[in-house]
Amino acid sequence: MSTLTIEGWCKGDGEQRSTPIGDIHFDILGANHRRLEQAEEQLQASQAPEAIVEANHTWEAMVEVDMAALNLVLPEGYGPLADCRFRVYLDEDQRGQFHLVGHRATDGSLIYTNAVLIAQLS
Repeated sequence: MSTLTIEGWCKGDGEQRSTPIGDIHFDILGANHRRLEQAEEQLQASQAPEAIVEANHTWEAMVEVDMAALNLVLPEGYGPLADCRFRVYLDEDQRGQFHLVGHRATDGSLIYTNAVLIAQLS
């Protein structure tokens, strides 16, 4: 199991820049960990443009999250989230990275974390 504490960001509708919101805590274990690894492997092996999106020389996929296993703790005033997924992408060296992405239930603001290398998860 990996317990992560990662800098979080919020971008409201129509805002030009994201605002730092403090640390977001969550666990990566079981099905969530397997989904991240599988997405990384599929992105590395896939050449099917309909399966993934090319953006800024990276390949990416959105992965569903098992919220029951996530143990998500957001900074005060930034939760709950209406949705939550992992954005998995490959960097220039074909290494998988991910970050948590969701929308605040109260106003739809984008909430996300900085990226983490999938290989760093234990």
